[in-house]
Amino acid sequence: MSSTGNTEKKVRQPNFIESLIPIVVMMALMIYGFVAQSGYSDAHMPLIVSICVACIIGCICGHSFSDMLAGMLDRLNASMEAILILCTVGILVASFIMSGTIPALIYYGLDLLTPQLFLPVGCILCAIVGLACGSSWTCTATMGIAFLGIGAGLGINPALTAGMIISGAYVGDKFSPLSDTTNLAAAVSETGLFDHVTAMVSTTLPTFIIALIAYALLGLNIDASGYDPTIAKGLQAAIAESFNINPAVLIPIIVIIAACVLKMPGLVGIALSVVCGVIFAAVFQGKTGIADIFDALHYGVTFETGNELADKLLSRGGMDHQMWTINLVLLAVAYGGALERCGCVNTLFGGLKNKLHSVGSVVLATMVTSLFCDATMCDQFLGIGVPAPLYVDKYDELGLARNMLSRTLEDCGTLWAVMFPWTGCGAYQMGVLGIHPFVYFPFAFVNLLNPIYAAITAYLGRNIFWADGSYTNILGKTTLKTPCACPEEARQLAIKNLESMRAAGKAPVPTGAKHGTAA
Repeated sequence: MSSTGNTEKKVRQPNFIESLIPIVVMMALMIYGFVAQSGYSDAHMPLIVSICVACIIGCICGHSFSDMLAGMLDRLNASMEAILILCTVGILVASFIMSGTIPALIYYGLDLLTPQLFLPVGCILCAIVGLACGSSWTCTATMGIAFLGIGAGLGINPALTAGMIISGAYVGDKFSPLSDTTNLAAAVSETGLFDHVTAMVSTTLPTFIIALIAYALLGLNIDASGYDPTIAKGLQAAIAESFNINPAVLIPIIVIIAACVLKMPGLVGIALSVVCGVIFAAVFQGKTGIADIFDALHYGVTFETGNELADKLLSRGGMDHQMWTINLVLLAVAYGGALERCGCVNTLFGGLKNKLHSVGSVVLATMVTSLFCDATMCDQFLGIGVPAPLYVDKYDELGLARNMLSRTLEDCGTLWAVMFPWTGCGAYQMGVLGIHPFVYFPFAFVNLLNPIYAAITAYLGRNIFWADGSYTNILGKTTLKTPCACPEEARQLAIKNLESMRAAGKAPVPTGAKHGTAA
């Protein structure tokens, strides 16, 4: 009889073909759904099938199902804070609509529109709405539709208008602590939500400014004779009839910005903002019935103003509204965990990983991997969730902060996912805006330029967050700031590696500090 030890199946790495099978299955099913117009165009079922395929590959390579399940649960556990925040995001959106905060942002913002300023101001307004809602999808489905109509009245190329809308919406989405991708990137990198938002400012804000300048220059050539203000005026009138609009109702936005600045835990900042929104709904909008408030926070807000665009814009939010996204995030993270545990990801990218020895190379590799996952796995959540565990130890090895990883995941994984018509993002935006991603993407200047800017500055040794809290700015000056949140063991290892690099002259020393020291 064989001993127990002899009956254990030896675990091995999958070969290249085996590693590709779960990805090919996922890509084929997603293309069938999104491109072939099969009648089913969500990512959920393809993900479930692909998880099963990845588990089968894992078992063929010697893993038990329990081991594969443990790999999925490990990745899900690292993302649970993001899941909890996603549950509360819908509540926050509903409270901000009830309070009049989001309606006021739209109302006042539309006053800023003129034909020549349509593109830059429209981009800013989309960023504001995306920030307030925490969703680029919500922004494009509401403000985006309005701006397409206004742009058509001005005779502007629809592709240019759509690119402007996408740029603004994704800036707001990236900066918002309410965004699902923002929370996911922070969670899989095991860093703080507001630490992640702070890091993203360093790449997204400069490209946003460049985009605004480009849109302003393009706007100078717009002929104002065809301007039709009726769409904007109609939307404003519908909002004014349904809400008490005054500057005071903008205060809840200040609360959530303050939460970002003070680096409160994400759940705490969102909870305070919800409370503020509910109080303002009672004080300014007369929403005092507890049952009605609970109903709106749970199931979303419903308005019937008589203006179709206003009704679509303001009828949303609620915890239930987030369940589609939460389900997708759970499946996407589990899929990434299964690929990681069975060794598929390491087989495909492990050789590249071993050749990364500089900040620039690891940043570029992370973005290339995110792009690969976007294009082949057909979803931005996988473009964020799969590369994170693959490269996280490289960031620690180079003495980098965890929010440097989370920022890099979003720089490409989020922003370029909208370029492909077969991803969830690309298919959604194509359906909402009615324009093919390949047509509008060249005009989505923020999305187009952000990864390029991030890669170039990293290779130049600029715009880098280090493990000890120091930051090397765009001018090359390194100053010591507050370290970002991350697991303590990982922090100590990264700081030790950073000190060794500084001693060897391979990393900058903060102003006022001595070589070989962290401060």
